Amino acid sequence: MVARQLDEQIAGRFPVGRRLRVLDVGMGQGTQALRLARAGHEVTGVEQDARMLSVAREALAAEPEGIRGRVRLIEGDGRDTGVHFLPGSFDVVLCHGVLMYVEEPDALLAGLARMLAPGGLLSLLVRNGDALAMRAGLSGDWAGALGGFDTVQYRNRLGLDVRADRLATLTATLAGIGAPLHTWYGVRVFTDTAPDGATLTESAEDAENLLAAEERAGRTDPYRRVAALLHLCGVRG
Repeated sequence: MVARQLDEQIAGRFPVGRRLRVLDVGMGQGTQALRLARAGHEVTGVEQDARMLSVAREALAAEPEGIRGRVRLIEGDGRDTGVHFLPGSFDVVLCHGVLMYVEEPDALLAGLARMLAPGGLLSLLVRNGDALAMRAGLSGDWAGALGGFDTVQYRNRLGLDVRADRLATLTATLAGIGAPLHTWYGVRVFTDTAPDGATLTESAEDAENLLAAEERAGRTDPYRRVAALLHLCGVRG
């Protein structure tokens, strides 16, 4: 879902066939980085978890030489991008599933915005702080639902205490760092309460309908506002 949304934004901003310079901060096992490299882009992935970085390197090693040559992997923290790169070095910067681990994200976001060339795209995937009560409530955890209204703190599926972000707060932050919000989507509107690895559908037709429903809900108010995750796209002025 996020990949489709990202491709839509890239296609709407850049000429077809242009090889983009992409920075993927907190790339994890490199799924998004490799996908974009296969599409012809030059990708730099930054990851501080040595185990994840090792998985990404193994996956990259299995790719054809042409793709391997378009990917650079760096062990590091997203907050030190200024050490590795000059301002304006990238057309697209991804920061997916990272902000929830950063207590004070403004400095990180400002640094990422500086990495963008004029007109560049900043793609953020965050936990939706305005919907923390939903997951607990839909699971019948009423005490958790009540607690979710007045906080941005939550415990994720890994058992870690992390932080969510609110749309209004991030909108103001993006405007303040020179990469104002261009568009945003909801992600996992209907499926967030499903256990990891669960089979959500009985047939290919059901799967297609599920994806279509999620896709439409992620673009439509009021549904996208209560999605588990938010995908925000800012554009460097």
